[in-house]
Amino acid sequence: MKKGRNIIGRLGYGLLGLMAVMGLAGCGKETAREPVTVTIWHVYGGQAESPLNDMIAEFNETVGKEENIQVQVGSVTNTNTIHENVLSSAFGDPGAEDLPDMFVSYPKTVLALPDETVLVNYQDYFSEEELSCFIPTFLTEGQIDGRQLILPVAKSTEIMFVNETAFNRYAKVSGASLSDLETWEGVFRIAEDYTRWTDEQTPDIPEDGKPFFVHDYHFNYFQVGVESLGEHFFTKNGTELVFGPAFERVWAPYAKAAEEGGIWLQSGYATEPLRTGDSIVSVASSASVLYYSDTVTYADNTTEKVNMISMPCPVFENGEKLVMQRGAGICTVKSTPEREKACITFLKWLTDPERNVEFVTQLGYMPVKQESFEKYLPAAIDRLRDPMYQSLYQAFLQTQEQYIFYTAPQYDTYLDLETRFEDLVRQKLQIARRSFLESPEQSPEELAETTLESFRKDYQQ
Repeated sequence: MKKGRNIIGRLGYGLLGLMAVMGLAGCGKETAREPVTVTIWHVYGGQAESPLNDMIAEFNETVGKEENIQVQVGSVTNTNTIHENVLSSAFGDPGAEDLPDMFVSYPKTVLALPDETVLVNYQDYFSEEELSCFIPTFLTEGQIDGRQLILPVAKSTEIMFVNETAFNRYAKVSGASLSDLETWEGVFRIAEDYTRWTDEQTPDIPEDGKPFFVHDYHFNYFQVGVESLGEHFFTKNGTELVFGPAFERVWAPYAKAAEEGGIWLQSGYATEPLRTGDSIVSVASSASVLYYSDTVTYADNTTEKVNMISMPCPVFENGEKLVMQRGAGICTVKSTPEREKACITFLKWLTDPERNVEFVTQLGYMPVKQESFEKYLPAAIDRLRDPMYQSLYQAFLQTQEQYIFYTAPQYDTYLDLETRFEDLVRQKLQIARRSFLESPEQSPEELAETTLESFRKDYQQ
C-alpha cells in the first residue's frame, strides 16, 4: 500500500488525472450492467421438475442474456395457492410477500383484487396485429372491462379419455363402436347397457354392475350442453340458472343413465375410477392427461396394461359443437417501464408459435396461436413418444378445427353457483340411484323427472 502511494506521489497531477479518466472509461467497458430481474409464480410442473422452469433457463441464457433480462421463479404451486397468495399480497396482509412481476391467474383472481389497475394492460404492449395471432376466445377469457389483463400461454379444454382395451372387450360382444361416443345420447345409451353387461358377468352377485362414464365437472356438462342447444344457462345478471327446456333435455339422459348405474357419482377426480377400472370412459380437463395411466389396478390388486386414447368431447345430436376452454393465463404487475418491458419480452418469446408448441406438448396443454396449430403442432405430434399424448394431440387438432371454444361468464356468483350445483347434483342422483335399486319397477324416465323437480326446488332455495 505504501509503495503504491510513493509511485503516485512521483506522478504529476496531469498524468494522474489522465489515468483516472482512462481508468473510468475502461471500467465502463468492463463492468456489465446489472440485469433487470423479474419474478414469476406459476403452476406448470413441480419446483424440482418443471417444463416452464426449463424454458425460463433457456430464455435467460439466450434472449435474456442479450437483452440483459433475467426471469426468476419465485414459486411453483397450484392455482388455488397462487390465488390466495396474490390476494394476501395485494391486500397487504401481515407476513405476505410482495407481488411478483408475473403470476398465473384465472379471471376470478383478477376480479377479487382490491384494484385491477395494478395489472398491465397487454393492449399497451402488444399491437393489434400481434394479438390477432392468438385464438380469439383464448384472449376473450382474459379481458376484463375491455382490458387484456390475462395473457394466454397454454390452454386446456375438455377431452374424452377412453380405456380402449376395456371398451373393445365390451364392444366385441355388444356391437358398440367408438363412434357411438361422439354424441351424449350415444354415451348414455351405452352407459346403461355397459352396467347391465358387467352385472351379468357375476350372476351370483346382484347389482354389482360398473359405471361406464365419469365426468369431472357436472356443472360444465350442463352449462355447455344447454348453451350448445341455443339457450342460456345463466340468468342475465348471473345470479341464478334458467332451467329452461334445453336444461331438461340435457338432464334427462344423464339422470336416467345415473339411475341405472352407468354414471360414476362419487367425489374425487375422474382419473381415479379409470385407474381402478371402476369406469372406462371420462370427460375431464385435457391437462389431466398427466394423471391418467396405461395401467389399471383392480380391487383384487391385479393389474392390466391398457391403451388409453383421447377423443373430442361428445356433443348433443343437432346441437352446436361447443366445448369448454380451460386453463389460466399470466398477469403482469405494473412496476417500472424496464421491468414491465422485461416481462413482455419474456411472454412474447414464450408465445412464439413454434416455441409455444414445444412448451405445451410437455404438459398436455394446447398452444395459444392459430399458427401453432396449423404449422407446428402436427410435426410435434409425430415426435411424441407416448401414444397417450399422441392421441391427445390428435384430439386437440380435431377439436380446434371442428369446435367452438366456450368461455364461461365472469360473474361474481359463478364459483358459488358451481359449488352448490356440483354438490347437489351428485346428492340428488345418488338418491335416485338408490330409489331405482329399491323399486326397479318404477319408470326411469319418471324418476328422472321427479329428481329434476327436487333438484330445481332445492337449488333455488
